[in-house]
Amino acid sequence: MKTRRTFLKQAAMGATAISLPSVSAFGNPLLLNSTEMKEPKISLAQWSLHRALEEGNVLAIDFASISKNSYGIDAVEYVNQFYVDHATDEGFWNTMKERAHDSGVKSLLIMVDNEGDLGNPKEDERKKAVENHYKWIHAAKILGCHSIRVNAFGQGTKTELKQPLISGLGALAEYGAMENINVLIENHGLHTSDGKYMTDIIKAVGNPYLGTLPDFGNWCLNKEWGSTQNNMCDQVYDRYQGLTDFLPYAKGVSAKSYHFDVAGNETIMDYSRLLQKVKDSGFDGYIGIEFEGETISEPEGIRATKALIEKVWKELE
Repeated sequence: MKTRRTFLKQAAMGATAISLPSVSAFGNPLLLNSTEMKEPKISLAQWSLHRALEEGNVLAIDFASISKNSYGIDAVEYVNQFYVDHATDEGFWNTMKERAHDSGVKSLLIMVDNEGDLGNPKEDERKKAVENHYKWIHAAKILGCHSIRVNAFGQGTKTELKQPLISGLGALAEYGAMENINVLIENHGLHTSDGKYMTDIIKAVGNPYLGTLPDFGNWCLNKEWGSTQNNMCDQVYDRYQGLTDFLPYAKGVSAKSYHFDVAGNETIMDYSRLLQKVKDSGFDGYIGIEFEGETISEPEGIRATKALIEKVWKELE
């Protein structure tokens, strides 16, 4: 299986190239007195096309137009690893902004990986990791995004990591606030998939620019990246509880999918139960498709996930 870890290692060696109100520490204002979404707002996460991008079958610079023209999806979530050579190139990001605008596509966020541990117990290395994220905040601002998504990793026990995480995430959220860009934590394995632990960190930071991007699938507690594909993880945080934990701070939702049965249902995750929680919370942001399966093609997986979200949403109470 091609994992994000494998891809990041390749990216680090130079293999990749391109060919709203804020969250409150006491809850998300978007969830308060909001009108119920009659139709789900759907976005496309770029990782859904990672195989095609890695193989050079599609170009990262064309992502917005591909989303709109191939899938009828008019909002996108970028992955920084497909743009590492252009991270600080303002001209490039202005071009990307124009391309999205011309395609009628809204840029929502940049998913940031491989920029150091924001919970590193060593202060100098943690500071460097925080500063490594600045360029992606700048890129997100040019694109018109509302957020960047980060990983809250670090070495040590949960007790040992608590203060470093509060420090690192807090510092980055302060910088994001200056640029009006939110910093979102995704459940990505290990302690980051412990919903209560991570929301306690958010509360301790107390910065309205620090929030969450809950992912339906990444709840494995003993593996980095947290994938639960093929039910291979033997220590899983209850995904329905995790979603409940994260939703009050959510600025987006990541609808992970792996495999579908003949009726079009995801075989590991109960989308009806998950989307009911999203709807009941009053969340009115975008639900991002992040297909990560291997038994069907990426285009088939994207379309199957979109169809499932739309079908289930109509059936919700």
